[in-house]
Amino acid sequence: MERLIVLLALLCTGHAVHQDLSENVFTFPLESPTSSVKLTSSGVQSIIAMTVCMRYFSSVTRAQSLFSLAVPSESNAFLLFKPSVNVYRLHVQGTALDISGLPHDTDDWNSVCWTWESQYGLTTLWVNGKRSARKILRDKAIITGAPSIVLGQDQDTYGGGFDQNQSFVGDLTDVHLWDSVISPCQIRFFMEGSAFNPGNLVNWNDLQYSITGSVHVENSDFDKLTCS
Repeated sequence: MERLIVLLALLCTGHAVHQDLSENVFTFPLESPTSSVKLTSSGVQSIIAMTVCMRYFSSVTRAQSLFSLAVPSESNAFLLFKPSVNVYRLHVQGTALDISGLPHDTDDWNSVCWTWESQYGLTTLWVNGKRSARKILRDKAIITGAPSIVLGQDQDTYGGGFDQNQSFVGDLTDVHLWDSVISPCQIRFFMEGSAFNPGNLVNWNDLQYSITGSVHVENSDFDKLTCS
């Protein structure tokens, strides 16, 4: 009976996997209050700059979360959120900034990179090779504490507090996180699918993760490979 209880707990909460996902995507096929992927990052406890890059494919036009990093003191420590089509909402330590006017495709892949540094609060969003104007968001902020990184849901509490109406529906791939502002050339290489220096906090090619709910690991079609 005890073994059965442990097995059921693993099935409900997911178990940790360490894997190269360079040719794979996470597929979130339906709205859900629980379906998510938790990522394990390296042991950095104090962050004063960050870059996150990822690709997503979604035809959903309602609000949804793309990348959520929480710390014990702040659920929206570093959150990339889409409140609607053609609008991205950036959160740093609970302060939000909306970015609009960048390209967006509801029937193809979108490549996104977001940079932020604490000294001046300068932040920039890149989508499909185009970048936003530089804005100021939470200068002098420091993100401290063990990060909880979740794909597919917006954390309203540390590690939880999910809302089905904000859940991601579609495919996510090539998620990388750095504790620095990477160069425009590295961002360009990422956007084009060329070789680039992978994330030092989260590396899609050497990813530690656990899945909860209806999330599937599938083959990627980002490169539009021709099959015979």
